[in-house]
Amino acid sequence: MLRSFLSLLDLSSEELIQLVNRASELKNMLREGKQHRPLEGKTLAMIFELSSTRTRVAFETGMFQLGGHAIFIDGKSSQLSRGEPVEDSARVLSQMVDIVSIRTADHQRLQAFNNAASIPVINAMSDTLHPCQLLADIQTYQENRGSIAGKKIAFIGDGYNMCNSYMNAADQFGFELRLACPQGFRPDQHRVDQSNNIHLVESPEEAVENTDLVVTDVWSSMGHEEVQAQRTAAFKGYQVNSKLLDMADQNVLFMHCLPAHRGEEISADLLHDPRSVAWEEAGNRLHSQKALLEFLLK
Repeated sequence: MLRSFLSLLDLSSEELIQLVNRASELKNMLREGKQHRPLEGKTLAMIFELSSTRTRVAFETGMFQLGGHAIFIDGKSSQLSRGEPVEDSARVLSQMVDIVSIRTADHQRLQAFNNAASIPVINAMSDTLHPCQLLADIQTYQENRGSIAGKKIAFIGDGYNMCNSYMNAADQFGFELRLACPQGFRPDQHRVDQSNNIHLVESPEEAVENTDLVVTDVWSSMGHEEVQAQRTAAFKGYQVNSKLLDMADQNVLFMHCLPAHRGEEISADLLHDPRSVAWEEAGNRLHSQKALLEFLLK
C-alpha cells in the first residue's frame, strides 16, 4: 500500500514508535560497521525550495548508506520555478524515481504534489509542519531518558511548524505538552482545544516548571526575515537560558532543531549546557530519516 509522510498523523502511534526504535537500531548497526543496503536500485528525488543543511544531508547520506541514490533538485533551477504545475512534476517524477522529499513554504503545494503522485512523498519541512524533525527528537529523548509517553514537555516560542508538529507528537506519543507563545504568535486555538494533552500557558516559567524536556525554535523562521525586528520585540522574555532550565525537573533535557540564533531564542551558552542534547538531536536526523525511507520503501 502506498504511504506518504506529510504529517505525524499519517502514521499510527504504533508505527511511529516502531520507526523510532528502528532508527536506534540503524544507528547501532552503523556504529558497528554493519552494512545494510535494502534500497539498492532505489532513487530519492529531493525538491528543496528552501535552504537546508541537516535535512538534505541526512536524506542524501541516508540513501547512500541504504544502498540507494539521491538527486537534489533546487526549486530555483527546476521547471517548477518556471511555472510548471506541481501536479505535472509529480506525475513525471513518479515515472522516474521511487520516492520524493519536498521542502516548501507552501504546505498546499506539498499536498497537491502528493495527491498527484503515485510514489511516496515526504514532508522535508513546510510552513505548517516539520514531522521529520520530530522523529529525531523523540529518538533522542528515548535514547537518553526512555519512553517519552507520560512525560511533560515545554515548547517555548513561535507557534509555527515545529510547534504544530509537537502538538501532533503529543497525541501520537502520549505526552503532556505545555506551549508558551506570545500573543499574535500562538498556534491555532481549535487545534489546542482538540487535545487533552496540549495546554497553552501564559509564560515560559509556567511552561517549564517540573518538565522533562524543553524545546525552542528560532523566532523568525524562513520566510519571516523581513519582520525580524518586530518578532524580536514580540518575543522578549521568551529566551531559553540556564536559569529557565533550572525551573524544570533535575533530569531535564533541552532541544533545538537548529540553526540557532544565540542571544535571541537561546542564551549564548545554552547549546553547551550539559542538559542540551541539540548536537545529538541533529545527528539523529540521519538515523530517523533512514528508518523512514526504509519504512516507506520496504
